[in-house]
Amino acid sequence: MGSVRVVTVLHLRGVFLPDETERDAWIVDGRLTFDRPRGETDTIATGGWVTPGFVDAHCHVGLAPAGHVPDPDAQAEQALLDRAAGALLLRDAGSPVDNRSVQQRDDLPRLIRAGRHIARPKRYIRGLGVEVEPVDLVAEVERQAALGDGWVKLAADWIDRNVGDLAPAWPDDALAAAIGRAHELGVRVAAHVFGEDALPGLIAAGLDSIEHGTGLSDDLIADAKAAGCVLVPTLVNIDNYAQIAASAQGKFPVYAAHMRALFATSRERIRAAHEAGIAVYTGTDAGGSLPHGLVRSEILALVGAGIPLPEVIAQASWRAREWLGLPGLAEGAPADLIVYDTDPRADLAAMMTPRRTLLRGAVVG
Repeated sequence: MGSVRVVTVLHLRGVFLPDETERDAWIVDGRLTFDRPRGETDTIATGGWVTPGFVDAHCHVGLAPAGHVPDPDAQAEQALLDRAAGALLLRDAGSPVDNRSVQQRDDLPRLIRAGRHIARPKRYIRGLGVEVEPVDLVAEVERQAALGDGWVKLAADWIDRNVGDLAPAWPDDALAAAIGRAHELGVRVAAHVFGEDALPGLIAAGLDSIEHGTGLSDDLIADAKAAGCVLVPTLVNIDNYAQIAASAQGKFPVYAAHMRALFATSRERIRAAHEAGIAVYTGTDAGGSLPHGLVRSEILALVGAGIPLPEVIAQASWRAREWLGLPGLAEGAPADLIVYDTDPRADLAAMMTPRRTLLRGAVVG
């Protein structure tokens, strides 16, 4: 277990977001209360701004640039990097190894798991997902739904070597049956999708979360908005498109050109989705080609794409927690919070240098 400082009753005073009310709060048994308890308290912060912790809504605990990470201690090191960056809630968007050990440690961020990626044979990263043909997609969704925490993950497009470009991995009827079955089971579906062609079938089938989404045209944005889809773009990973294109140029020049074109318009597309009213959440894709602990870098990237800082902070914090089923800074809520010297919605420097970080009511930073 990592070392954390635990006191029976902690006290803090600050401006609580998003309601912008300055108040006193106490932490008892890891939960917030705004009613002063009896007995002695330890004041840990006064005069700052208080938000729920950040959410990395797309990462892979148990996956690293060098390969799979089955060792629980190594997985904990990944999660500690996320915690140090202020990500106190993680949505694992598919992992090839069992990472449930992270959920058993109170000093690590809360983890919502999606089981393993579901992919077509030879149509995704080798060894990463469970590979099935369309006829078996519904059955595999049922299996992964039982192994996860309310999410399953589809690899919905990838290079088709027969055509030399991105192409949908699944026929529309298979998607409709699989996503429909997931919803019958009370499970939401996220899908990796880089390009344009897989999106219509996914949106029509009722997809919940578009991962990356660089192929979103204006028409598709309107359709996704109407269908209630959200978007987790992972801009810090989209920055790798140029490297992907360069590595493919020799064998697949059409695919390489397509990836460069998607990158060139990526910020414009993500900004357009936000402006249309689609919820854009913060995810890093950490664990693939990127290390963990990049949630603040993703926030900076989203701001750089033209989404206002107050909106990014809200989506990265209390709105993402609500989307994933956890409360914000309410009476009785888990004390997973960050204290800043000034309002992080107006001051990027404050976001980068928090005064206090609490996880499950323990001071961890």
